[in-house]
Amino acid sequence: MKIAVFVSGGGTNLQAIIDNTKNGILQDIEIALVLSSSPDAYALERANSNGIKSVVIRSKDYPSKADWDQAMTDAVISSGAELIVLAGYLSLLGPKIVGAFSNRIINIHPSLIPSFCGPGMYGIKPHIAALARGVKVSGATVHFVNENYDSGPILLQKTVDILPDDTPERLQKRIMEECEWQILPKAIRLIADGRVEINNNIAYIR
Repeated sequence: MKIAVFVSGGGTNLQAIIDNTKNGILQDIEIALVLSSSPDAYALERANSNGIKSVVIRSKDYPSKADWDQAMTDAVISSGAELIVLAGYLSLLGPKIVGAFSNRIINIHPSLIPSFCGPGMYGIKPHIAALARGVKVSGATVHFVNENYDSGPILLQKTVDILPDDTPERLQKRIMEECEWQILPKAIRLIADGRVEINNNIAYIR
């Protein structure tokens, strides 16, 4: 199966996917395209060093949101990708691409949805919020994407315990390494193997 990976920053989750296509559970998966919302994203360097086609598509470079939405849709279709993976992608997708790839777009979010998610909750912010609330566990969620932030069917979640000496930065790093890098490749594997069904906004694993 071919996938397109959308990025905005450093691309650590992209690297986890790349590593798994080489020596992990995704050896039959091809990253056909890396699409970035920023020309400065280090994720583009990761794509280039691994011989993966990449493109930068920024909304401000198009006369309208609809044109930007269409450009992204066209880029993914041209790549032949069957699944879109949002791996640290910070823009809300438009209705064209969401409709064209209905139930074929997943996102990794650094909290246990429905906690600490929604507009503005990205990067370090969910971890700051989790510690401020005093929760005892946190983690990451892979969910399907619709036209609203973090509201599509939940596919996988993984937790870590909150430790007494946790800072937002320490928690972010632990969740990234112990949760995000584990469940995102696993989610791609489940979808590629046809083991996921969605009914009434709930994802079931067969």
